[in-house]
Amino acid sequence: MTPQQTTFQIQTRGPGLYEMTRDVSAWAGPTGTTGLLTLFVRHTSASLLIQENADPDVRHDLDAFFSRLVPRADEPAMSYLTHTIEGPDDMPAHIRAALLPVSLSIPVENGALSLGTWQGIYLFEHRDAPHRRNVVAHLSA
Repeated sequence: MTPQQTTFQIQTRGPGLYEMTRDVSAWAGPTGTTGLLTLFVRHTSASLLIQENADPDVRHDLDAFFSRLVPRADEPAMSYLTHTIEGPDDMPAHIRAALLPVSLSIPVENGALSLGTWQGIYLFEHRDAPHRRNVVAHLSA
């Protein structure tokens, strides 16, 4: 099979996890491919995660944890930051993206993502303002 590729656009409304499992599954399913799916986010202030998709508290707690781990640049603990021209959320967003994956590899069997029962694919937005994020998907047999 010839490798398949597409780009998913995810509209965010600010910080948080945005599930994209359904869209990715719908794209990979009709291919019937057994192979490897690679996802890559084309931004420096967002990440990709595979995480629990059953309880929304997990998403909330992850967002809260990373907000405490890497606070906004206008917090006293972050006064050492120099890249602040794009706002107090920008450099912390870059740090969070440096700590988390920007690409994922997911096995695919007969067009079905080989995810666990409670696993979902998420774009993790780290900026305060809404953004349109692009995630490139590449499926090879």
